[in-house]
Amino acid sequence: MLIGLLADTHIPDAVTALPHQVKSAFRGVDLILHAGDIFVASVLDELECIAPVLAAKGDSEYAEVRADRRVLDRHTLDIDGVTIWLWHDGELVPNGQGQPPDVIVSGHTHWPSVSKRSGILLVNPGSPTYPLYRCQLGTVALLSVHSGKAEAQIIQLQ
Repeated sequence: MLIGLLADTHIPDAVTALPHQVKSAFRGVDLILHAGDIFVASVLDELECIAPVLAAKGDSEYAEVRADRRVLDRHTLDIDGVTIWLWHDGELVPNGQGQPPDVIVSGHTHWPSVSKRSGILLVNPGSPTYPLYRCQLGTVALLSVHSGKAEAQIIQLQ
């Protein structure tokens, strides 16, 4: 399964619309995960024209996003033998949350990164619209999940 990852779109505050390059980067994905700071639900609607969408609540969501059926504080997904946690703020595994996941997808920093800590793949796709809090073209990520293994790559939008 191929999963498109993005976070911190900040629409319409940072920019007025999702860049068309996001659609190109996500061509062929089976699912899209948005790690929060969406601001308006129309962003999720637009992404849902590409593939099904799930999203995490950011720390500054508008009311319509907080009420959206696709948006939770945290999603836990089991895909092809891989457990994925999706949330907004931070990549640390909270204590007392049961079995740790294989992958944590988070946002908040506006800084793209892929790393491993304690056997957990940590992916922050950065922001396609507001990288490092600057209004310019940024990044998304792709997460490939197959037979119990996951790999991620950051995609610089151009």
